[in-house]
Amino acid sequence: MSAARRTARKPLALAQNMDYTLLLVAVSILLFGVVMVTSASVSVADRELGNPLYFGQKQLIFALLGLFLGFCAMRTPSDFLDRYSFVFLGLALVSLAVVLLPGVGRTFNGSQRWIGIGGFTIQVSEFARLGLMVYLASYLVRQEKDVQGSYLGFVKPMLFLALAAGLLIAEPDYGATVVLTTVVLGTMFLAGARLMPFIISFGVAAVFAVALIYSSPYRVERLVAFLDPWGNAFGSGYQLTQSLIAFGSGGWDGLGLGSSVQKLFYLPEAHNDFLFAIVGEELGLLGVTAVLALFATLIYRCFAIASESLALGAQFRAYLCYSVGVWVSCQVFVNTGVSMGMLPTKGLALPLMSAGGSAVMSACLAVGMVLRAHLENQMAQSQAMPAAKSPKRQRVEASAAPSEEVRHAA
Repeated sequence: MSAARRTARKPLALAQNMDYTLLLVAVSILLFGVVMVTSASVSVADRELGNPLYFGQKQLIFALLGLFLGFCAMRTPSDFLDRYSFVFLGLALVSLAVVLLPGVGRTFNGSQRWIGIGGFTIQVSEFARLGLMVYLASYLVRQEKDVQGSYLGFVKPMLFLALAAGLLIAEPDYGATVVLTTVVLGTMFLAGARLMPFIISFGVAAVFAVALIYSSPYRVERLVAFLDPWGNAFGSGYQLTQSLIAFGSGGWDGLGLGSSVQKLFYLPEAHNDFLFAIVGEELGLLGVTAVLALFATLIYRCFAIASESLALGAQFRAYLCYSVGVWVSCQVFVNTGVSMGMLPTKGLALPLMSAGGSAVMSACLAVGMVLRAHLENQMAQSQAMPAAKSPKRQRVEASAAPSEEVRHAA
């Protein structure tokens, strides 16, 4: 086969083996996020920057960059990620340490989480999480028996988790710490880790989380506001009460796209951490249900592709897809739970939707890796299919085989 013909066949193979359900759902969430960020930010952008479409335009640019990065991830072989997983771990830990250096990391609202590159700021924890997920998947493949059969195999990745968590807390970024811990423990549980060390680790994490809460008056105040937001509706409970008002105002079908009242300087971070509340106000219960259905489908496809990978003996792809599924599940649960008053207030973006370039691009990279896993699964299945099962081969064999009458006469 000539080089030109092989090149022409590559896009066809990509089109044939694409998981269009996952792709369509992810792109739908991404583009819907651009619309909702634009709607939720028009008043703030107009007052602060003189351009009501400023945040919407930025979100569109980040979405396009995210689609490009997701495509690059989809064209990157899983074997490459597995082979250089330790490099990704090193980059993740180094980036979390570099952002803490004076003069390097940028501070906003008391947290030093960003690095400035050109005219952009990058939240390193979003990309560091991906590096840790890649390393964890590779580790679970290499040390599968130890993880499933001994305490030491379980403890080793916990050391890297503890180091990363310590760096995140130093920023501080407690939300990212909770999500990363959940991803690591959840993925190891799905990989078959022993139940007892899992329970012990979960207990230690819970005790540590409680200690962090009570070590700071600010976090205690947030907890009290969560338990009784209306008791201090114009103080510590202000953001939550405004979010609840937004949901209550939306009713069944919402006030209409662009008709939110809470985004008019009542609800802080309306286009970011509390975007889900604006969805509830403008599109009502129907819109909220549709968004949750899209995320449920995305999460289901992640776990389905992971199970498919396990059945094919591709453990790395399976554990990587599991980690993406656990991450999206955790972050959606926390963001929507906070917006509806089910969890204490914590700044976590809604994946693929909330304003923020780093969050959007890292989420697109994660989806691209899952799409790549599905592509490789489909290609592995097609290569393993016996040649006799191809329609062309069956027609040839049928024409060459003697008819029933001939065999009977013989």
